[in-house]
Amino acid sequence: MKTVGVVGLGDMGSGLAKNLLKHGFKVQGADLLPHRQDAFRAMGGQLGDSPADVGRGADVVFVMVMTGEQVKSVIFAPDGLLATLAEGSAIVLSATVKPQEARDIGAQMHGSGVHLIDSPVSGGFPGAQGGSLTLMAAAPHDTLDRFLSILEAVSANIHRVGQRPGDGQTVKACLQSLIGAQFSATFEAAALAAKAGVPGQVLLDVFSTSSAGCGVVNNALEKIIDRQFEGTGSHINTMHKDLTIAMALGEALGVPLHTAGSAMQIFHAGKSKYPNGDNWVCTRVIEEIVGAELHREVAP
Repeated sequence: MKTVGVVGLGDMGSGLAKNLLKHGFKVQGADLLPHRQDAFRAMGGQLGDSPADVGRGADVVFVMVMTGEQVKSVIFAPDGLLATLAEGSAIVLSATVKPQEARDIGAQMHGSGVHLIDSPVSGGFPGAQGGSLTLMAAAPHDTLDRFLSILEAVSANIHRVGQRPGDGQTVKACLQSLIGAQFSATFEAAALAAKAGVPGQVLLDVFSTSSAGCGVVNNALEKIIDRQFEGTGSHINTMHKDLTIAMALGEALGVPLHTAGSAMQIFHAGKSKYPNGDNWVCTRVIEEIVGAELHREVAP
């Protein structure tokens, strides 16, 4: 039985662990928060006190934390993964970080004997929990082939987007610039419908069966019309961070990102007003400006 580790057992990391266990892997994990630790133990995982504990005896470790600095600490600290991972094992950088941070991590790992697979994910909480994530995997082909069965346990779509650290993160930044724009357009359309007196169910029925209908739009609109703005597994901090990364990449490359920039401002407003909310809470900021809320049915 192969052993797989997961560092970071939040909404996304817990989904990775759940599906790895489901596919028969021994799973070791670590997280700083007690309630996440308890949930991981309850699903059958072996809890470690540090990343080094997670790396001990593991064939692969997924790193699913929030920032590039956290990733570096998880890997390179004295009690980090490189302290215990065996030569020939691999780290999957599944967190979303700046492309340059991924390149720096790859350079620092050079000569360690541990492979780095730069593979951010898409699909959010439902994809993580359902084992249907999309992976943007960057590593040499033989490395990906070697660890493919482990990646397949958490993913429905594995795209080989490059062979160098940073290649996966670059594709993810492009993707998030698009998703951010889709979100912000949905929030604005929802507020427009609310002010015009259109029931949310009518809007959802039309949007979901039109050329604009897609997972991003449909899911966001469902949450808006049911007024589910917290605890849905899509915290606003994550998308805000991802848009920040996309905007920085655009600036570095001299690419104007007008719609992503507008989305950045909407998410910044949402994060400032509702720091504990999920992505869809941005709609409330716009609703408060126009003085109307979108509900599934219009009140009589």
